[in-house]
Amino acid sequence: MNIPFLGHRHKKDVRTALAADPEAVAALLSECELLRSQAAQAGVRLDDTPASLEALDQMVPRWRDDAEILPWLGNDAGLYLGTVVVRTVTGAVWRIRPDGEPVVLLASGREVEVVAAGQEWAASGAPELSQLYAEIAET
Repeated sequence: MNIPFLGHRHKKDVRTALAADPEAVAALLSECELLRSQAAQAGVRLDDTPASLEALDQMVPRWRDDAEILPWLGNDAGLYLGTVVVRTVTGAVWRIRPDGEPVVLLASGREVEVVAAGQEWAASGAPELSQLYAEIAET
């Protein structure tokens, strides 16, 4: 999600936009178009619930054979995990780091690097998205 060619001015604007309209930024981060497309092809409905994370964990990982798709799908998986957390865990919100990376900030103050977690999941299947969600929701 970090887009370096946009320069520092745009990074500041993203953080300003998040502060001004967190719902719009959350909607943008929740799009996850590639992941939603792959899930739909596999008959998995992504409804922004913890149960949908379990369904993603059960998908056959055909994307691992495509080096071009893998990082993009991992990014989407992380953003989707973050979307589920923000929508279902009390006090969880999106935060954009100064480097442009979206993370989830929990009520406890803990930051969760969901994009990195999604990329690990896409590459290896571990840890499972549902397991990550359970760990995050506990705190």
